[in-house]
Amino acid sequence: MTARALMFQGTGSDVGKSLVVAGLARAFTLRGLKVLPFKPQNMSNNAAVTADGGEIGRAQALQARAGKAPLSVHMNPVLLKPQSEVGAQVVVQGKVEGNAKAAEYQDLKPKLMQRVMESFELLRSQADLVLVEGAGSASEVNLRRNDIANMGFARAADVPVVLIGDIDRGGVIASLAGTKLVLDPDDAAMIRGFIVNRFRGDPALFADGMRMIAELNGWQPIGLLPHFPDAVRLPAEDALGLDAPPARKAGANIRIGVPILPHISNFDDLDPLEAEPDVELIRVRAGQAIPGDCDLVLLVGSKATISDLQALKSVGFDVDIAAHVRRGGKVLGLCGGYQMLGKKISDPDGIEGRPGSVEGLGLLDVETVLSDDKRLEAVSGTSFDGVSLSGYEMHIGRTIGPDCARPFSAIGGSPEGAISADGKVCGTYIHGLFSDDRQRSAWLMRLGGTASGLDYEAGVDDVLDRLAAHMERHLDLDGLLRLAR
Repeated sequence: MTARALMFQGTGSDVGKSLVVAGLARAFTLRGLKVLPFKPQNMSNNAAVTADGGEIGRAQALQARAGKAPLSVHMNPVLLKPQSEVGAQVVVQGKVEGNAKAAEYQDLKPKLMQRVMESFELLRSQADLVLVEGAGSASEVNLRRNDIANMGFARAADVPVVLIGDIDRGGVIASLAGTKLVLDPDDAAMIRGFIVNRFRGDPALFADGMRMIAELNGWQPIGLLPHFPDAVRLPAEDALGLDAPPARKAGANIRIGVPILPHISNFDDLDPLEAEPDVELIRVRAGQAIPGDCDLVLLVGSKATISDLQALKSVGFDVDIAAHVRRGGKVLGLCGGYQMLGKKISDPDGIEGRPGSVEGLGLLDVETVLSDDKRLEAVSGTSFDGVSLSGYEMHIGRTIGPDCARPFSAIGGSPEGAISADGKVCGTYIHGLFSDDRQRSAWLMRLGGTASGLDYEAGVDDVLDRLAAHMERHLDLDGLLRLAR
């Protein structure tokens, strides 16, 4: 079996490519096709553990879920995880292969194309349809040399392209027409159709716009896709989504403060909490204070723990957290947040930068030593109070110390994490903790609320089903299948 394939590129970043592919994956799956997602190169610190023991971008994990397929490293063969303003960790077919600065990575791309094509052909042999997502903007012609993410891949794999523009940003006619204008003619010839995304209002008002784009570019109009407001209920991959301030929740009894740090990772840990009607999740940025009436301060994961710890201290979050603890407030650290809660973090091999060590927040009597041995594993067990849990570990480093004698959980019969002597401060390496309804419910009750009535995972699937129906109503899915080859 060799699957048909179709690629979705964008006029810019965050035009909705990931969501469109997820919706189409569910829609075509409901039509009876075996659909697999593929993204040649992704840049994200929000990753998921795969069934074959690696990691891929969170968007491809959601798209695989939409297609009701197990996660595979081949769905995202090159994952870049930013560790600084100019450099990133390079993950190839699920495994870390080193670090590279932006300029160095450009020279590395030709070597990676072979691995990308290898993964793509493997997926094609296992599916009826492969939906490919591009990265960033198709019009970044300054990066076209050695490209593996957009037109470089489309040309190498001979996969036709559908271009997505975001009307909510304004200027969508110019952005779609301008993309064709700046592309090499052979690259532009790969584009066969277009979608205008995030429309609000009466579709009849943009009928002439769709016709103009088709006439200017000679592309097939696939559809004018209205804004889908429930997209906020799906796990997000892009940290840009953290910039939007959440609406205040009338009647919410539990307040959770989350310091947002520069290299935040696996921030989809927050999504299930935000979905709870009784929880107000407060994302606290530099220049703001952690509210004094929070019931819990939550420190989430980081791709550069030492750097983010220093950033946390530089803006005074350490003072706010210490005051919160003095008032009897609770603190939970997840993964990198757990490491920050200890007395010291050491990086003797320079995994995150210059070798050395820094003082932690000192709220847990533990110390962490970073190493290049990365743990990637789905886990299950029980928390300290006997409540079942499931999640995954994705971290480097080993944490030890007296507070580990009071473990946060038992995983496979082994202790994991740490709790302070007064029970107010907890740390764990387990991500996905709050996606587990049992754990989330237990935490709500610990914080003075009531047990959760939310089935989070079923809610995500319900949104995917409604997204698929949204695609069926507004896009020409039969036309997409005709374009695929």
